[in-house]
Amino acid sequence: MAYGSPASEADIATYFTHIRGGRPPSPDALEELTQRYRAIGGSPLTEVTRAQAAALAKRTGLPTFVGMKHAAPFIDDGAAEARRAGIERLVGLPLAPHYAHMSLGAYQRSLEAAWDRELIFVPGFHDHPAFIAAVQSLLTDALLDRIPDRLFFTAHSLPARIIAEGDPYRDQLLQSCRMVASGMDLPKWDFAFQSASHTGEPWLGPDLLEAIDRAGARDVLVCPIGFVADHLEILYDLDVEAQKCAAEKGIRIRRTRSFNASTAFVGALAQVVADALVLVGR
Repeated sequence: MAYGSPASEADIATYFTHIRGGRPPSPDALEELTQRYRAIGGSPLTEVTRAQAAALAKRTGLPTFVGMKHAAPFIDDGAAEARRAGIERLVGLPLAPHYAHMSLGAYQRSLEAAWDRELIFVPGFHDHPAFIAAVQSLLTDALLDRIPDRLFFTAHSLPARIIAEGDPYRDQLLQSCRMVASGMDLPKWDFAFQSASHTGEPWLGPDLLEAIDRAGARDVLVCPIGFVADHLEILYDLDVEAQKCAAEKGIRIRRTRSFNASTAFVGALAQVVADALVLVGR
């Protein structure tokens, strides 16, 4: 399962309305999002998710189905496909490493509503050794090019109120970063959030661009540890917006490549699924 993306520019309004729980966005907000998708030539997220699922099926030998939170094929579409295939036990695997009630929790609620048979839900894999090793591999590759002044791990920001609600999201992110850094010879690193929405309430910080300013670094490597595929938050927020802001200030910024359907990441997912099945005594 993944977040979903509009199939074409004509689908952006419907997609945005779905994200907003059925409330249409304002014309200005819709135009802003449309311009972002236009700048990256559309999001490849659905195709990447299908490729990840296909590679996982090949690796595990298990039938694999795709469902998106906010775009077709929806989670209930994937569940219906699994029922037609005669599946009695389903592993629910959101393609996000870190648990938050409003993100992975929403995947779980959607799948539970659509699935009336046995369900094994994977509530993230932020501390799984195979995931940690895969992130370390991305960093090793990126550091072969040059050593930056500062490394920033990033993830999608969420409303700050989740901390008071006891949500583990931020703690899991910091744990992942520390586990990745353990045993690696990394430059000085920090954690920052990115891609906050303008909803009128505080969101988790610090924001990446503000954190880079405060650090005073002139050469920055970003490792978006909260993301596992290319999509708007990578291709626009980092590759367009962050690059533009950095260039205006004479800062060099680059990022680790995305996992997408890489062998290392698919192998990590296979281990996550295998561990989930072992816990229920497959």
